Amino acid sequence: DRRPGSSLERLSNAETAPDAIAEDEAALNGVQQLSAESTAVHAALAAQVLLSGGGQSAKARDAASRRLGDALPEALQRGGGQVDGGYVYRRWTVSPALTLTVRCNVPGLVEVGDSLQRVAVHALNEFDPKWSGVDWRAKLDSQRGAVLATELKNNAAKMARWTVAALLGGVDLIKLGYLSRVLVKDASNHVLLGTQTVKPRDFAAQMNLSLDNAWGVARTLLELVAAKGRRDGVYLLVKDPNKPQLRLYALPTGGLDARAAAADDAEEDITLAPGQDD
Repeated sequence: DRRPGSSLERLSNAETAPDAIAEDEAALNGVQQLSAESTAVHAALAAQVLLSGGGQSAKARDAASRRLGDALPEALQRGGGQVDGGYVYRRWTVSPALTLTVRCNVPGLVEVGDSLQRVAVHALNEFDPKWSGVDWRAKLDSQRGAVLATELKNNAAKMARWTVAALLGGVDLIKLGYLSRVLVKDASNHVLLGTQTVKPRDFAAQMNLSLDNAWGVARTLLELVAAKGRRDGVYLLVKDPNKPQLRLYALPTGGLDARAAAADDAEEDITLAPGQDD
């Protein structure tokens, strides 16, 4: 669901944990509350780490306004306002009849020796050490691998999205920030306990992320949308909650409300193979 205000625009926390988080809107550690907290600390870390002025060195200041590629299309230039980092447009040939162009975000640049490398900054946040069983304050320095492994287990979907986005954008480094609540029962104040830098391809291998499988899923969806001469418009992709099946609906003009998509508007079904219904 990528409609304006969609929950996909917010970050999750413990989405893939073995012990599911309760969807209790009144609970401090409910799904919605943890999502809002994760999104807020992620934005706060990026605002602190990424300097719009380019830092202290002349090279860093020059990088603040560096072009990553061709100039923005005129339609996007007219939008004005501030942007989060830079953007690159990359193109892939998905099949002989299908070419994919993607607008990829490059949050920042960092000096590494005599070169400038693309970097993405992401925040991991601890809300209750007793829930995860791993106390970051006690183990982050001595057992950082165990802390990261726990996060990979509990936040596999979120961290896979970060990694794929970095690979698509040609990002060289991912910097992870470990943030924890100052007080367990206060979700508004956090402390940065440490950071860790990883390379996207190494990180993908560590989490057993198959890029071939990811491209296979993308190709299936793209070919479905491009098939039968479909016109530009708004479509709704829905996962059947009880079957390994995806349904693609064409919405009428102005029909962003999911209720406008009646059952007889279904364009096509996709049956997922075992292991592809996550």
